[in-house]
Amino acid sequence: MKPFGKILVFMLLLSLLAACSSNDNGDIKSAGKKDKIIVGIDDTFAPMGFRDENNEIVGFDIDLAKATGEKMGVELVIQPIDWGSKENELNSGRIDLIWNGYTITEERKKKVLFTKPYLANSQVVATLKDSEIEDFDDLAGKTIGIQAQSSASIALDSAPFRADIKGVSEYKTNVLALQDLKIGRVDAVVIDEVALNYFMTIEPDTFKVLDESLAPEEYAVGVKKGNEELLEKVQAAIDELIADGTAAEISEKWFGEDKILK
Repeated sequence: MKPFGKILVFMLLLSLLAACSSNDNGDIKSAGKKDKIIVGIDDTFAPMGFRDENNEIVGFDIDLAKATGEKMGVELVIQPIDWGSKENELNSGRIDLIWNGYTITEERKKKVLFTKPYLANSQVVATLKDSEIEDFDDLAGKTIGIQAQSSASIALDSAPFRADIKGVSEYKTNVLALQDLKIGRVDAVVIDEVALNYFMTIEPDTFKVLDESLAPEEYAVGVKKGNEELLEKVQAAIDELIADGTAAEISEKWFGEDKILK
């Protein structure tokens, strides 16, 4: 083939490739458009996202996330992750959203974008029901359990009793922390109030919560920095769920009341 003929064939191939990458109007498809959105969760964090007796992932945040996906017209894939590496999972692109009782903190704001908060929470101190610990002063010389890389560690660091405790034991999940509390390896556990309330319904004669609570906090959805488009779409869908009462219905199902922030 003559050089001119080779050039002509090459140009035709380029034209065909360009046509295949365009829509019917000749516009290039927008980058980042996805049919599926991967949601990273801690599958031990009841009642927000956890495995039931059939090993199915259920919970308040699971229902809210799925309803959000329906509003957005996309499939939300629930992906259990190591909660201690959640921001790395998001920023590496392995997940698109962090959504499972994810507390807004100043440190996390440096790493991710947040939707508006949709649920209020606080960190509380749990002990065994027959424990002699009754208030923060009684925690002096005691060992405290927390979930690693959680907002419980932030709350504990700023707690009025922090300087007086004997030590801190970190766990991969709240479930493991509470298990060690039951067998006496730790004296108390700092934990999300919504999680403790759930465990107390399952084991009403096992745990108690101190009357004093630590700093209040709020849950929101985490999105990768720079992905404002996804953030806006998720927020718009959540706003619709709040407006049409769907979010309230999900809250009633899991908490027995409407706890949604308006």
